[in-house]
Amino acid sequence: MSVVAPRMAVIKPSPSMAVTATAARLKAEGVDVISLGAGEPDFPTPDHVVEAAVEAMRRGETRYTAVNGTPALKEAVIRKFRRENELEFEPKEIIVSAGAKQIIYNAMMASLAPGDEVIVPAPYWVSYTDIVLLGEGTPVVVQCDESTGFKLSPESLRKALSSRTKWLFLNSPSNPTGAIYSRDELAALGAVLERFPAVHILTDDIYEHIRFDGRPFHTIAQACPFLKPRVLTINGVSKAYAMTGWRIGYAAGPRELIKAMGTVQGQSTTNACSISQAAAAAALDGPQDFLAERTKAFELRRDRVLSELAGIDGLRCETPEGAFYVYPSCRGLLGKIRPNGRTLDTDDDVALFLLEEARVAVVQGSAYGGSPHFRMSIATSMNNLIEATQRIGEATAGLR
Repeated sequence: MSVVAPRMAVIKPSPSMAVTATAARLKAEGVDVISLGAGEPDFPTPDHVVEAAVEAMRRGETRYTAVNGTPALKEAVIRKFRRENELEFEPKEIIVSAGAKQIIYNAMMASLAPGDEVIVPAPYWVSYTDIVLLGEGTPVVVQCDESTGFKLSPESLRKALSSRTKWLFLNSPSNPTGAIYSRDELAALGAVLERFPAVHILTDDIYEHIRFDGRPFHTIAQACPFLKPRVLTINGVSKAYAMTGWRIGYAAGPRELIKAMGTVQGQSTTNACSISQAAAAAALDGPQDFLAERTKAFELRRDRVLSELAGIDGLRCETPEGAFYVYPSCRGLLGKIRPNGRTLDTDDDVALFLLEEARVAVVQGSAYGGSPHFRMSIATSMNNLIEATQRIGEATAGLR
């Protein structure tokens, strides 16, 4: 009898992490690979945040904290939601975890029962559906293609809703597409959800500060205040503040749900790192001016990559509105034959081809439920991006 639980048969390792690990292994073997797989800013954590962590250690803040987060960080989170999102919360409506992913996991473990359905617009972040499956829920994937700007429409939402729907997931700006929901678009979704009072909404706003072309940001509890009692608003410091390794995510939501999520966390990891919590409070309360500078750098990279991709036969790419990815369609490459005689039948084949022939690591669109595409992270230097797109162009020119 296997020691591995049957539930492991329905989930898979993170494809983006797998690509990053493969690229690292090839580099260690001396292969010149440009990795565009990881969703991790290439900027340093701001100095004042690092100093806040050092000072916390010197003050002896190296012990257990309250499971749901320190009072100082909870207050900083409350101020952030008030200042940036026009939302008011109390400390008992806030939870702090070891990353936004843990918050999603806690929420699904605390709320799902077998048979509950979770609507997940695709393309989606790779972990959404697997976390739902771990919670014994049923992902209901709704395809959102270029015709809708990769966004869920009210009509598609209405068709997907049923008496078994427990949650709707939203992610704006989106990983992997960079799509951003406007206030009007959120209001239109809210009008549908108003008629389904048993449905809760999980909104993943982790890329909130990385928006291009001057686009504003709205979260659904802000755009639809009547939904606030059933919205879990998730955010964190990983992307905006270049703090991926610090592992701090936070969320605000209904008190009953937050309490249950804290119980799950209390029987798994307990509190997030005390030092990281002090650093996160400094990030949220400290200077924010550097965010615009870093976002502009991402925007310039986006524009250059789009320009380079436009000259490659077989690829077509919508303009991302935020986050730090581009998500080109590779439909025009399918059916073509590699120099080794293999046919490119899927975007998985395309990703493998680009790794082996162009020495560029990307993540296949099937990992995000959105084929035929692949995701390229632009969280690397402009030189790397120019070299990578040139390699892709040269490799695809050799297809027949």
